Amino acid sequence: MHAPVHVAHPLDSIAHARALCEQHRVNQLPVVVDDALVGIVTDRDLRDAFPSLATEIERPAEARQATETMRVEEVMSRSLVTITEADGIEAAATLMRRERIGALPVVRGDRVVGILTRTDLLSALIDLGERPL
Repeated sequence: MHAPVHVAHPLDSIAHARALCEQHRVNQLPVVVDDALVGIVTDRDLRDAFPSLATEIERPAEARQATETMRVEEVMSRSLVTITEADGIEAAATLMRRERIGALPVVRGDRVVGILTRTDLLSALIDLGERPL
């Protein structure tokens, strides 16, 4: 699990959220209000919300305006699948596969304390493979 977690806020622009993803090299941002988890936004949500390349070329000012005025709350998922610190890695992997998601916010109550990603699961698998039998 990664902690602390890079997060977005509902009123952040999608341009800001996308910049956070790129800056921190993450594909998911939990969305919080006063540290309470209210949603999650993925790089795919953000990509889909951005104007097309054709629009960016033909009407760049309009495209820039759209990304600066559209808010994370308009594209985030409110249907949350989470785990707690007490949940095992097998349960987390099963949940991620069943739900077809790339990350699970790790919560304590309604507070985000970390995030578990596919990469974290793969790293754990590699670590297991490196142990002698």
